[in-house]
Amino acid sequence: MSVLPHPTDLEPSLLAPATYASRRRFTKLDAAGLLSLMVVLIMLIPARLIIPALSEVGRPAVLLGIGLWCWWVLVRFNPRLMVGGPQPLRWTVLAYMVALLISYAAGYWRGLTAMEANGADRALLAALAFTGVILTAADGIPNWDRLRGVLRVLVWCATVVAFLGLVQFAFWLDFTQYISIPGLSSNGVEPGFELRGGAIRVASTMTHYIEFSTVMAMTLPFAIHFARFAPHRRTRQLFAVAAVIVAAAVPATVSRTGFVAIGIALLVMLPVWGWRMRYNMAAIGVVLVTGLMLVRPSLMNTLVDLFANAGTDTSITTRTKRYEMVGYYFSQRPWFGRGTGTWISPQYQFLDNQWLAQALSTGVVGVAMLAVLHLSAIALAWIAARRAATAEDRHLCTALIATQLIALVVAAFFDSLSFSTYTMVLALTVGLTGAVWRLTHPARMVRTTLPRKLLA
Repeated sequence: MSVLPHPTDLEPSLLAPATYASRRRFTKLDAAGLLSLMVVLIMLIPARLIIPALSEVGRPAVLLGIGLWCWWVLVRFNPRLMVGGPQPLRWTVLAYMVALLISYAAGYWRGLTAMEANGADRALLAALAFTGVILTAADGIPNWDRLRGVLRVLVWCATVVAFLGLVQFAFWLDFTQYISIPGLSSNGVEPGFELRGGAIRVASTMTHYIEFSTVMAMTLPFAIHFARFAPHRRTRQLFAVAAVIVAAAVPATVSRTGFVAIGIALLVMLPVWGWRMRYNMAAIGVVLVTGLMLVRPSLMNTLVDLFANAGTDTSITTRTKRYEMVGYYFSQRPWFGRGTGTWISPQYQFLDNQWLAQALSTGVVGVAMLAVLHLSAIALAWIAARRAATAEDRHLCTALIATQLIALVVAAFFDSLSFSTYTMVLALTVGLTGAVWRLTHPARMVRTTLPRKLLA
């Protein structure tokens, strides 16, 4: 089989709009379209709105994620539809799911309370949604143009969410409580406003302030990417405004985690930026901080206290006091844990640490598989960046690396996978690392969905 140069090798966008090049078939709704729909549902519909009686799994975007998992499985039965060639993310997702299933079985072997059993079932359904988005993004996005389209939807949705958060912060007015969608009901969980120091914390459409800050920090590198590489000057300016709004939303959460996440993103992106870009980012940061200080003069003192007095902050000391308790439960079942999803915070205690929650629920094996999932995504994005033929593709791959490093770190600050908006956005970024690895692969049958008989 001869190797043709990328990207002219059956690149759909070079043939005609909406063409799926491998079969010359025109489509109106493909994997990228469904992933974009998932982003709109998870970001713009407030987290409190669910299908009645379905709890957190009842969010429309989560149900769509489960549907994507079923779709991906069905496609695997048809060799004319599935993507040919290897995809490393399939194996890491398989290892992750096997670890969860073993821990799920271990939980029932131990014996579960009714609350634990319900938690275990919810956790498996959430895992299907999580992995469904990963696999659909990794195998289903047909080309760079559709991949960028999904990310543009993510950035604009994040901009809307960030703007709502800034309105909450400036006027102490929560517009999200007036959002009502037929068929959905409130689960009763509304973050509202919380005073911290001399400032208020806002969560926009999400469940918690930390979740809001982290999702904004994960989206910021993509907003910056389009502000640099969008094809038209007007579009670049619009994305620059979007990046400023998204970045400004992080201080409005008054969250250490959000600042740590932005710091990680900037450190990862700095090597691919020139000095002019670095100076511009520094200037924008100063302007943002100054503007927020004018809106809330006490904000700066509050933000400084978050880090200067971290050692005595009760939000940190209460977490560290739980380490002894975590060690006690972990020592009882270290390998496969107490059972997937069985550490129910109302029944036990809030840990505010995903790695500890993962260790108690799924043991060492589950923690290792979650870490392998993130590390595999980083490796795939790194390989894609090395293969990338243009600075734009290389920058995009670097942004994906930043999201995975953020996920690795912030999991130590809150029980991240318990929050569905963060989880689904994370799943999308993990899947996109597999997509960029595939789209930069030198072999034609790996980077396209070309039927095997046409490869002869």
